[in-house]
Amino acid sequence: MKYYSIGKFSEMVGKSIQTLRIWDDKGILKPSYISRGGHRMYSEDLMYQVLNIGRPSQERKTIGYCRVSTAKQKDDLARQIDAVKQYMIAKGYNFEIIEDVGSGINYGKKGLNQLIDSILKGEVERVVVLYKDRLVRFGIELIEGICKRYGVKVEVIDSTPRTEEQELVEDLIQIVTVFSCKLQGKRANKAKKILKEVMELDKVDENSC
Repeated sequence: MKYYSIGKFSEMVGKSIQTLRIWDDKGILKPSYISRGGHRMYSEDLMYQVLNIGRPSQERKTIGYCRVSTAKQKDDLARQIDAVKQYMIAKGYNFEIIEDVGSGINYGKKGLNQLIDSILKGEVERVVVLYKDRLVRFGIELIEGICKRYGVKVEVIDSTPRTEEQELVEDLIQIVTVFSCKLQGKRANKAKKILKEVMELDKVDENSC
């Protein structure tokens, strides 16, 4: 269990040191213990408690996050939503679905930011995704770190491991797709040609397995 000084704890929960002292005096939130030097020390569990003050865990919701890269993948998005819904219904979760359309390396997506805002407000108990990379393609550790800090569980329905080659091809396709959209003229056509060749190679590898 981690413990924090009142100064560090105040930064982590977004409350002033004076507020924490008042809470201690009024019995609203007592520190975990007082050090030999007379300093208030707060546990990691207390941090989660403060971040969720006024919103008991039973009132927090489960969010099913579903994402596809382009609008052309509407059918894939619908299948993904159905799979996530069926999973959460079977678990008996109180849930809502957030849909997103955009690249896994685009961190400005409306749905992703809506999800993060809800987590920061202490409204979320868990996040459910069909595949781990539906959240983001790169930097998943950052999202998981935010969830952990705010006491949010991340549940991945299909955690079947993929080969390094599969992940490399998928990452390459994502990168080329995003940057080709920003190019114009011959450069854009060249990028799209590269993307097409990569995707065709990926199909050949799949058929040869």
